[in-house]
Amino acid sequence: MSLRRADRVSAILERLSGAGSIDAGQLAEEFGVSPATIRRDLQNLEDQRLLSRTHGGAVAVDVAYELPVRYRIGQHREEKALIAKATADLLPRGPLTLGLTGGTTTHLLARLLAERVDLTVVTNALNIAAELALRPRLKLVMTGGVSRTQSYELVGPIADHALQGLNMAVAVVGVDGISARGGLTTHDEIEANTNATMIRRADRVIVVADGSKVGKVCLAGICPITGVATLVTDASADPAALDAIRRTGTEVVVAGA
Repeated sequence: MSLRRADRVSAILERLSGAGSIDAGQLAEEFGVSPATIRRDLQNLEDQRLLSRTHGGAVAVDVAYELPVRYRIGQHREEKALIAKATADLLPRGPLTLGLTGGTTTHLLARLLAERVDLTVVTNALNIAAELALRPRLKLVMTGGVSRTQSYELVGPIADHALQGLNMAVAVVGVDGISARGGLTTHDEIEANTNATMIRRADRVIVVADGSKVGKVCLAGICPITGVATLVTDASADPAALDAIRRTGTEVVVAGA
């Protein structure tokens, strides 16, 4: 099996997350590439402090980190596609002002919405803006701000100030964690504040989160769960965590169920 580099690296990190260690020779055979290619992949990931190389392989680093978005694209791909499709179906027809934060699932959603007419998209995500910039039938509004390499998002006071002057009917928000107790959370406190600003400017908030993020609490709080109208997730989400979220009054949609 030969994978594109981004997919291969994503698979390596996912395997490392589950097993704690990986063998370079086994990876080379499994992915249909040379041992030298795998060694280069591992060196690149070690340079980014995403793993620690060993003789013949690598081990996980003993810290919580935020996986850069270019490596998240291959993770839970089918689930994210289902979530994006279910979210697109939830959005009202006709003229709509839609806020989109950064994230792999919101990026998939943007692709699904690219052919809609009477749509205004407000986003702080560079990859989403690049996806929509050449679509003549929709209006794109960018926030400005300081770019975060990990998420392709523009964040900070410039982004916050731009969002404070805008009104959105719906905001679709990607998160790193969502739970009844912790609400919406992410790894970076500056990004959290910008996302919270978008949420405050929206009439309705939809959170998109694959099952691995449900029940998880990360460093920076975005808003309480009561600020969320709907969570769209997939069937891998922990049922107890979903029940707790439902009890707060948030609607839960399980895509593909």
